[in-house]
Amino acid sequence: MSGLIVICGATATGKSGIASSVAQKLRSAILSADSRQVYREFDIGTAKPNKVDRASVPHYLIDICDPTETLTLSEYQQQAQNLIAAADSPLLLVGGTGLYIKSIVRGLKIPRVAPMPELRSQLAELGQSQCYAILQQVDRSAAAKIHGNDSFRTLRALEVFYATGRPISEQQGENPPDYPILQIGLDGDVEVLVDRIRQRTKQMLASGWVAEVEYLGEKYGWDLPLLNTLGYAEMKQYLAEKVTLEEAENLTVLHTRQFAKQQRTWFRAYPEIEWFDVSLPDLSDRIWERVARFCE
Repeated sequence: MSGLIVICGATATGKSGIASSVAQKLRSAILSADSRQVYREFDIGTAKPNKVDRASVPHYLIDICDPTETLTLSEYQQQAQNLIAAADSPLLLVGGTGLYIKSIVRGLKIPRVAPMPELRSQLAELGQSQCYAILQQVDRSAAAKIHGNDSFRTLRALEVFYATGRPISEQQGENPPDYPILQIGLDGDVEVLVDRIRQRTKQMLASGWVAEVEYLGEKYGWDLPLLNTLGYAEMKQYLAEKVTLEEAENLTVLHTRQFAKQQRTWFRAYPEIEWFDVSLPDLSDRIWERVARFCE
């Protein structure tokens, strides 16, 4: 393996376009780092690369899971690591799901325990206070890092303990890969990004997003968890006649802005990321120059 090139940043910063350009010049492939693009049929609302884009550059880790299934972080990590290990030239890891990217570039040690709904349900019936008390007994180190009111992480820690017989704290940590990694981040002025979000939302609607949501709801049921995620939830409200289409569009823009702010905060915490302003007229050339130096 000769290296990995990461292109990350908040939603609507143009990651896919830049990555496609770089991948074509390198004659390489793109690994998606998007937690919703892994699901089949969720296309327009996840800004999934279209057939033309995917024909010009090989894309992996897209459409690898049915909407009724759950892809765990460890499963994603394993598939990505296998692809990277098999490559004879630098691959591009592209997306805005920070935890996906971190799992690869930091080599997160993730307990290979799939979610166990029945066990979680039984534990949840005990109440958060009791569950946290149990965690303090079986894994004091994990309990010290988890807030007493954090039921999700508490249940996960107990789930791992009961499934493996070992504390989750002993199974976590990092094992960074030994290949070189270049991390490129795309960012820009807030108003520029907001305008991009607004325009992309309009494009999604013009591409048939409402029809996609209606099809998915009728096929899988309106209680499908993925239909409660960003954008899909707002379109579902429109189809249920709870809001107008204009209101659904405005809500999508608002919630996407909030999500983008969270993404920016996440990525800014990693000093190894080299940032590029999306407003630069020669952005593509500058990024290619940096990539070319990395590949020398």
